[in-house]
Amino acid sequence: MGKYRVHWCYFPFRKLTRNFRRCSPSKRTLIIAILCLGNLLFLVLKVGHLEQPRSRRSNEEQKRRTRGEHHLDGELPATSDLQTQASLEVPTLFNVVYVTLKFKRLKPANIRGTIRPKLRKKVRRKTVDPTITQRKRFSVEGEAGQVNRSTGLKTSRNGGSLVDFSSKSYNDGTDPHFSSIRIYSEMAPPWFSAQDVNSMRFLGNAKVLRIKEIPRLDAPSLMIFEGADMDRLVSQKHVNRNNICGGQCGIIHCSVGSTEVFAFHLDRVLGINRTIPAVSRKFGFLNDGQACQVVLWDVLLYPKDLSAGPATVMMTWREYQNSLTQRCWQKNVNPKSNSGCSSIYHTEWSKLALFDFLLQIHSRLDPSCCGFRPRQENMCVQPGRHDVCKDQENIQLENIVHREHDLRHLVFTNNKGSFDPDEDNLDFRLLEGIKELPEQAVSVLRNRKLREKLLQSLFLDQMYWESQGGRRGIDKLIDVIERRANILLTYINAHGIKVMPMND
Repeated sequence: MGKYRVHWCYFPFRKLTRNFRRCSPSKRTLIIAILCLGNLLFLVLKVGHLEQPRSRRSNEEQKRRTRGEHHLDGELPATSDLQTQASLEVPTLFNVVYVTLKFKRLKPANIRGTIRPKLRKKVRRKTVDPTITQRKRFSVEGEAGQVNRSTGLKTSRNGGSLVDFSSKSYNDGTDPHFSSIRIYSEMAPPWFSAQDVNSMRFLGNAKVLRIKEIPRLDAPSLMIFEGADMDRLVSQKHVNRNNICGGQCGIIHCSVGSTEVFAFHLDRVLGINRTIPAVSRKFGFLNDGQACQVVLWDVLLYPKDLSAGPATVMMTWREYQNSLTQRCWQKNVNPKSNSGCSSIYHTEWSKLALFDFLLQIHSRLDPSCCGFRPRQENMCVQPGRHDVCKDQENIQLENIVHREHDLRHLVFTNNKGSFDPDEDNLDFRLLEGIKELPEQAVSVLRNRKLREKLLQSLFLDQMYWESQGGRRGIDKLIDVIERRANILLTYINAHGIKVMPMND
């Protein structure tokens, strides 16, 4: 009996499938499309029916949020709970207090790997004495030893005007607890000596005790500041020889075209080590508070007196070329008496030529600007200065400086270079007669390490870094030096210049 029932239930389905197979293909497609459309319509109606309770719940929850009725556990109560809650909300006593809960503003999560900025102590700037601000450029006036009590300005016997700030509340805008020389690691870059680091820290951070202006013969006057003695770099026997500086001092250069700081770092990176340490520093009463470049005072450069000038080598262009040909003092061999050699080692001229070419410094080997088209800012633009190029053999070299106790090595001073990007107006006269160049400096240029080392070196001087516009401004200066370095390497290959070690 059960078998017949199953057969009876299966018979209509079997008959439908048989009729469906007998239909034409078009009818089959139509039947399938109708069934799919009906199924889709059923699903749409079902989903819409389910969304209505959810929308009602969301509307009710939104109303509760606007009224301030929030559930801290984040779950919605059931409809029966809502009814009981509504009945409980009716106050039965008069001392019922309604409390509205508000969301507490959460603090952002502490993300790992972030570096919090250091809290720096704000420095309260003191007002500078108006008598000082009016004297931005101190002039020589009065008789020897005369003291003006109202301004604190006095003139010394050697003609220099002296300003003593020992009794005044002097503030040059530097924080005594903050160093402008940024050395974050245990050691400075390897091209700096310990004495270089101490000199940079003195120039950038030392408290200024007094400032004086010293006139010189046939040269602009020098502005010198004396700082608090940190680690004395000059022996006392040299200090007592003249009355210019009683301890550690620095020479202030506030001219626009001064490149002393960049020249100092380039000299150390190339391993030449012939410049004097220099940093940037601000003085509230000079240059409208803008950064000035400060060079360490070296008393050994002035054996007699500052007014007489540093110890220099007097020679003409012909004598200079002759010394290059004679290879004077090479391998410590004494030259002949009639050779016309000076006291400078032969390798010193190679270092000077490479350094001056990269910075385009003309004041030493080409003071009359005979090797290029002079610019408006060059000293040789003065009337009659450029006309001496007609007799180039007798042109006098200038600013060839050495220390009193060291007659064999040069000292690169007054390094006023040019960052003119014009590569068609380079002064190749600076390289004339040079047959050898220092291996250490050329290797830095060939290995493409100049930019990396200069960035690392210049970053130490925070004041100079910021005064040049940060990384973008420093990159522009290095771009000019790199292009000149590539031209120099091409010149070396084209003229067969030897690259040899030139250690001291």
